Amino acid sequence: MISLTALCFGLGVFCLYWSTWPRQESRKGSRADFTERLRDDVALCDIPGLTFGRLIAVACGVGAFVFLIGMAALGVAPVALAFALISAWGPIALIRSRARRRRSQRRDLWPDVVDHVASAVRAGLALPEALSQLAIRGPVELRPLFEQFAHDYRTSGDFHRSLDALKARLADPVGDRLVESVRIAREVGGTDLGRLLRTLSTFLREDARTRAELEARQSWTVNAARLALVAPWAVLLMLATRGDSLTAYQRPSGVLVLIIGGAISLLAYQIMRRIGRLPHEERVMR
Repeated sequence: MISLTALCFGLGVFCLYWSTWPRQESRKGSRADFTERLRDDVALCDIPGLTFGRLIAVACGVGAFVFLIGMAALGVAPVALAFALISAWGPIALIRSRARRRRSQRRDLWPDVVDHVASAVRAGLALPEALSQLAIRGPVELRPLFEQFAHDYRTSGDFHRSLDALKARLADPVGDRLVESVRIAREVGGTDLGRLLRTLSTFLREDARTRAELEARQSWTVNAARLALVAPWAVLLMLATRGDSLTAYQRPSGVLVLIIGGAISLLAYQIMRRIGRLPHEERVMR
């Protein structure tokens, strides 16, 4: 009783101490949340018919299917639920991994895109034509996106709306900067667009080279950490082949072990990502 009173008193003193510090207001829109980043990943993957809602529906369906299979094969609800949650994360992890690979590939393509636009502007082409010609002379992977831009512009004649659609399809901070630079040059004019694009191209090449070296050095560390994260659940999966070893997880203590193990795994994964994460640009010009 005394320890509980002391604990409550300590929490009260801590709350009073915490309330004396000024609270920093969060800058809304300065950093994308998980939903916005996942929407960008879905757009970047460019899988026909895949939307954010359908991805969530597929993840829930996979989790429910694995849960039913686990209940039919094991008959232990906590273990089946644990594997169902892991399986439900599978489609989302797959999309994020695919988007990460495509973003890494595009990082090497953006300097060429910027150089093409700068050359077209220096040659005297209008800005819509400078972007449209990337459907023919730009990098092969990005040609369909700029071809769609050219189609939108020829169909509607609305340059700003076509730029907004292009920016949504690119779903990339470098694409946002390129689109907004072209938009500003279209609205207010100016002779510094070519110099701006050349500076951007030089910066993108240096950033891509540095990032490639860092990723090559840390790849084995990240893979080892992921293996360490998966190992306990792989052991649990092997134990599931023996029915006698699963009876312990039907008790409250077994459920508590699964909950604590899942929480520790999630916390370790987040710490691993934060330690090994390279700084990346946020889409501040959505």
